[in-house]
Amino acid sequence: MYKLLKKIALFIVPRQFILKHEIRFRSLFAFCYRGNEHECTICNHTFKKFIALDDGDLLCPFCGSRSRTRRLFDILQKESLINGSILHFSPSRSLYRYLSKREDIQYFSTDFENEFIAQYNYDITKIDCPDDSIDLILCYHILEHIEQDEKAMRELYRVLKPGGVCIIQTPFIEGETIYEDSSKTTQEERLEYFGQEDHVRVYSVPGLIHRLEENHHEMVERKNYNEELKYGLTPETVIFTKKKMTNAKPI
Repeated sequence: MYKLLKKIALFIVPRQFILKHEIRFRSLFAFCYRGNEHECTICNHTFKKFIALDDGDLLCPFCGSRSRTRRLFDILQKESLINGSILHFSPSRSLYRYLSKREDIQYFSTDFENEFIAQYNYDITKIDCPDDSIDLILCYHILEHIEQDEKAMRELYRVLKPGGVCIIQTPFIEGETIYEDSSKTTQEERLEYFGQEDHVRVYSVPGLIHRLEENHHEMVERKNYNEELKYGLTPETVIFTKKKMTNAKPI
């Protein structure tokens, strides 16, 4: 029913108008999901069930958040990371709405391809930010799209403040190595080999950690998160890197 109603709405109403009034449109539809069995960690609404998408993901009927977005928000809350300056690549609309309203932080949202709502169009391989200027970088499902990923990793390290944190997540395959092949350039080839038309590789967890460490990232840590059905959180592996504090200069 969700897909049908979405299709009808997009056919009748201009897309930009829907995006501007998304929460109002969703609240009308979400009435059908009223209940207390589940809860969204971002909008805090409760309902009887999440919307099951064709790819197996779970969508919040009220704010439209996917499971990976709710997981990221849950991490930010539990780790007390929402402070200072935050650089967020290709933000989901639900998290963008929340963070852009926070007056106690400096929030820089960016999307190079103009596919997401964002303030800036930074190229991740040449980020238009000063050295050591960002407290928190959110790089969720970005690097698998970037052909020059090592250049991007060095840029992420460059703009991160000493003591700052970069959170990275991508699709992962089992094993030790990264699967990539620069000869696969068509959408059909990339879908077949990398799982999505605009992906250029698939990382393994050890492979991603090794590549990050090769490109200056320090204190790289892997964290595994378990499934939490009530909040629609699927099992995930997330990579944290933290830039070491510079040594204090002698007086």
